[in-house]
Amino acid sequence: GKLDQHLEPFYEKDIEEGRLTREEARELLENLWIQFNNQPAPPKVGITLKESGTYTDFCNLNTGALRPDGTSGVSDVSYLILEVMDEMKLLQPSSNVQISRKSPEKFLREALKVSRKGWGQPAMYNSEAILAELSYLGKTVDDARESGICSGCVEVGVAGKEAYVLTGYLNIPKVFELAMNRGYDHYTDKQVGIDVGDFTKMTTYEEVFDAFHQELQYVVDVKVAGNNLIERMYMEFMPVPLLSVMSDDCIKVGKDYNAGGARYNTSYIQCVGIATITDSLAAMKHNVFEEKTMTMQELLDACEADFENYEEIYDRVYNDTPKYGNDDEYADTLLRDVAASLQEVIAGRPTPKGSKTVVEFLPTTCHVYFGQVMEASPNGRHKGIPLPDGISPEKGADRNGPTAVIKSASKIDQTKTGGALLNQKFTPSVVAGEAGITNMASLVRSYFALDGHHIQFNVIDRDTLLKAQKHPKEYENLIVRVAGYSDYFNNLEKALQDEIISRTEQAFG
Repeated sequence: GKLDQHLEPFYEKDIEEGRLTREEARELLENLWIQFNNQPAPPKVGITLKESGTYTDFCNLNTGALRPDGTSGVSDVSYLILEVMDEMKLLQPSSNVQISRKSPEKFLREALKVSRKGWGQPAMYNSEAILAELSYLGKTVDDARESGICSGCVEVGVAGKEAYVLTGYLNIPKVFELAMNRGYDHYTDKQVGIDVGDFTKMTTYEEVFDAFHQELQYVVDVKVAGNNLIERMYMEFMPVPLLSVMSDDCIKVGKDYNAGGARYNTSYIQCVGIATITDSLAAMKHNVFEEKTMTMQELLDACEADFENYEEIYDRVYNDTPKYGNDDEYADTLLRDVAASLQEVIAGRPTPKGSKTVVEFLPTTCHVYFGQVMEASPNGRHKGIPLPDGISPEKGADRNGPTAVIKSASKIDQTKTGGALLNQKFTPSVVAGEAGITNMASLVRSYFALDGHHIQFNVIDRDTLLKAQKHPKEYENLIVRVAGYSDYFNNLEKALQDEIISRTEQAFG
């Protein structure tokens, strides 16, 4: 929750009455940070480890958010939290700052000075976008202003008043892969989707997109049916009396938290890989149907061969096709179309306990696992290579700088989601000095003016990461931003390390 606002009246009273100094308050907060790190998440195994390979417990603090009356919530406690965060450099709590139009510029700059040190905290969130999202999801203004980011990544919720449940991840480009193969999955050698037609016989791009939409509808129907079955099991067999006592309206309506007793009930489906499918659709539309530089059969054959002996096709789809992340209206129009399809088949679907299903763009670490179970994609992504995280562009596709990235990302209507994660990577030299902070602050303000939900930074160079991978004992304390959270680089599996290393290193100007 909003720790600075919760502590502020106690802090001011103790300071005023001489019971506490600012330095003593800082030391108390540092002790609290240590206690957070004495509560590690339980080890994960099997498929759960592959989908979310982290041991952080996802406790997220909102700092500097709007107050219930709509004014800026930045106080001396907010700055204390930034100082503690900077001093302790611990994984938990996951700390974010909420930046609104009313936030003092000093607060944003101080937060970015911490972020610039390269260990992944704090993340930046848009207060106005959060309020718009919560309002879209049916929260009152008063309840929306009391809350913010209520878990360890990017999802919005009303703390103490809402049962919001993340129901697992949806691999969007895998759905397209199934459509390309008439519902057949080469990874499992099984027919797992529906036959939406032979792509080689389709004569227009619109037929291709319609085939994807049909496959998406089928896959989401299966996923929602599974979600509802699990939800009914929780309703009947897994009551949570303590959580129910602590959540508004459960006692009032006489229902358990897991049975729909909370004031608000929301189910999120976390969508992954929207950049990959956008670029894949662009590759087909541009090269097969418009420029006619290749046939559909040739492109499908190239994907099946992982582009081996198809160098010319690879070069065209990878280097000579419009890509998301470059403020290219051709690609970004297709992005909007995919986002609209996701909204159409997911948003608003009811669940047994009365939840509303919501689209969210959050991968945790499963973008790595999802890539491992896929063939090569029409955009030139090789077999087994991780998908991009959140709404971040494909690695190496964003070639026009960070401002082009935020302009492309903002073309998704993020105010009608439960959150959308965007990672950016800079080398330390790019953000050095006061000019570096000014550029970062301008980037954040600009993205949030475009209704972006969230942005976060890795500030580290490729060579350091390669050395850490080769000599892990020399870099035991190296922390990086993974998705919506930070983790020790050495704790990450090699595939995830490689994915972070391969992210585009952006520069201003």
